[in-house]
Amino acid sequence: MPTADRHTAHSSVTLDRREGPYGEVVLRERGDDFEIIANGCFLIDTADGRSERLLIDAALAALPAGRTDPAVLVGGLGVGFSLAHAAAEPRWGRIAVVEREQAIIDWHLDGPLARISAVALADPRTAILATDLVTYLRTTTDRYDALCLDIDNGPDWTVTEDNGSLYSASGLADCRERLNPGGVLAVWSAQPSTAFEQALKNAGFIGVRTEEVRVARGVPDVVHLALRDG
Repeated sequence: MPTADRHTAHSSVTLDRREGPYGEVVLRERGDDFEIIANGCFLIDTADGRSERLLIDAALAALPAGRTDPAVLVGGLGVGFSLAHAAAEPRWGRIAVVEREQAIIDWHLDGPLARISAVALADPRTAILATDLVTYLRTTTDRYDALCLDIDNGPDWTVTEDNGSLYSASGLADCRERLNPGGVLAVWSAQPSTAFEQALKNAGFIGVRTEEVRVARGVPDVVHLALRDG
């Protein structure tokens, strides 16, 4: 694994760098935090995590009252915050996490990110699906009560061009089909998107709304929420 000299307390050290079917992914350590870079684009780090946890909490809160053992699909393993938060909540039933980058899976199974996700991955409710999220949603017959998706910096800022189809009319139709009646679609974004809110409504979702997490600088992180009618 290549490394870089640490010149200051805030400089980054490259722990692993791999070429995969979707391009390059890099795991870096910066002080006490880790960060993932995909094709030169910052994807996520461990500095905060509030909005990744909100992705899970907001979806659970939006489910119809009385729903028992709801199944949740976490789209994107990332640094593991969303998965760990889901597994820490006993009300969830089945927990599936889709991740297409084998490098990221490895960093969690036997690498530095295990410190975040080891307990969640050992949970008998949890299963890792090593596949592309867009392809999975289009081809699977599995259904969930909540889809908690965080594979990009948002609908308007995708990591790879192919991901754009997830936020299209056909992609949102696939999401809706994968939800049980009354199910929740939650989508993380680094910035609000009124265009995506309208796309959700056009796709037949109801109860469309956006929850924000204020950040130190710039626009807030958000979670877009939408319901499949029951």
